[in-house]
Amino acid sequence: MTTTATGPETPPKPGQDQRLRRELGFWSLTGVAFGGIIGSGWLFGSFYGAQAAGPAAVLSWVIGGAALTLVALVLIELGAGTPEAGGMVRWPRLANGPLAGTLIGWTMLLAVASTMAAQASAIVQYANRYLPGMYEDEALTTAGRFAAAGLLLLLVVLNWFGVKLFARLNLLVTVVKVLVPVLTVVALLMSSFHPGNISAGGGVAPYGWSAALTAIASAGIIYAIDGFASPIELSAEARNPRRDIPRAVLTAIGLSVALHVVLQLTFILAVPTEQLDSGWRGLNFASPFGELALLLNLSWLAAVIYADAVFSPGGSTYVAVAAGSRETYAVAKNAALPRLFSVVSERAGVPRNAMALNYVLSVIILFPSSGWRDIITMVGALALLTYSLCSVAAGTFRAAAPERLAGWVRGLGWIAPAGFVVASELVYWSAWENLRIALPELLAAVLLFSVLRRRTDLWAELRTGAWLLGYLGWMLVLSGLGSFGGAGVIPAPWDTVVVALCALATYRWGVRSGVEYLRR
Repeated sequence: MTTTATGPETPPKPGQDQRLRRELGFWSLTGVAFGGIIGSGWLFGSFYGAQAAGPAAVLSWVIGGAALTLVALVLIELGAGTPEAGGMVRWPRLANGPLAGTLIGWTMLLAVASTMAAQASAIVQYANRYLPGMYEDEALTTAGRFAAAGLLLLLVVLNWFGVKLFARLNLLVTVVKVLVPVLTVVALLMSSFHPGNISAGGGVAPYGWSAALTAIASAGIIYAIDGFASPIELSAEARNPRRDIPRAVLTAIGLSVALHVVLQLTFILAVPTEQLDSGWRGLNFASPFGELALLLNLSWLAAVIYADAVFSPGGSTYVAVAAGSRETYAVAKNAALPRLFSVVSERAGVPRNAMALNYVLSVIILFPSSGWRDIITMVGALALLTYSLCSVAAGTFRAAAPERLAGWVRGLGWIAPAGFVVASELVYWSAWENLRIALPELLAAVLLFSVLRRRTDLWAELRTGAWLLGYLGWMLVLSGLGSFGGAGVIPAPWDTVVVALCALATYRWGVRSGVEYLRR
């Protein structure tokens, strides 16, 4: 390990950042952010949000958007100050040592592959209207899975030839993608407007206000607006990251949250009231907006939506393939994957080996799953864990390595801990059903880390990362005892209060450990 003026640096980078090409300006980065957000989420999020929380799902989008904006400010500060390919994987490694870097790397690897698989499954699910036999009995068929895998392969090939081609195609695709949701809102509200739906399905919050919080992760709401981080992951390829990344990310988040709130309201008000006889959870749409359009005799709109259901998620998957390859490349730079995956093509300027690995992993995740809903809940929880670790990294840099920050975000001293608390709450609200699988897997990964790092000063590395083990441990226990799918031993809202207090204490522990690590 080498030493810098601010403490220990990571082992010599095996990556090839010098081969990455600075081709992305403000509009390209905004297109990447907005294009990453507007995908399959708009096609399914409003339906699953209403199904999970009724009309209160509108609040879910507002809370989710506010929470991600807070998190985004932390990531913006890091991305503009220390632009790196796959920065969300690299920053925790730089600030908090090998354990944090390795666990977040493996978490991101799984999240990237899951995102690609979810987007592809959404495309096939809607395409079943034109290609029957792809989606039956609320699950992808074998033919549907192979079709999704073939689509992913095509998008990998399109990303194979460099970031400049990617940026141009994505900007064009994004413009088209925005027009269809706007057209859907106008057409549905002009054809079917039922204000009585607010009370017809059991009131504004038919399943309790806690359902509006659970829906943020479990109904795909976080997933639907999560693509904002893509330009941050491509920050090493931005021409002027300090100027353009903040503006691009915040513009994309604001517009996308506004669009999704309007879409949610439209779905709630446009559903024929008689469809709510069994409540919002009694709705059954495989292709929500498309089937709703057909139900209202808007066959022309249904045709447009079904066509966009291939086009729109395809554009988001195109972004996910690009950003995800940089994240996997960063995992290899952290020495959590073989060096083979930290190679950048000299000719194309993209990490092709990392891209290929993501494709293989996405297919492995795709084939056992039943479809979009089966995948996205786990993606949301994994992404939020990643964001929380980046907040600790920002706090650590602020205390011990301020030169790594851009100085763009005012009030980082409270925004970083607030971002950690908010991300932790969103993880907790994902519900015990999902966390009982995700969190033990990450804790078990510590054993693999110990085996891989046995030739190093393992105990010192585990002590540095002990705060992260504590974080995963108390989150698992509180989830099991709390009111979000747990035993209910800690009732609402006190379980949320306890999570906030534990998160704040963990943030301070993590920053303190990171400062000690940097000052060794």
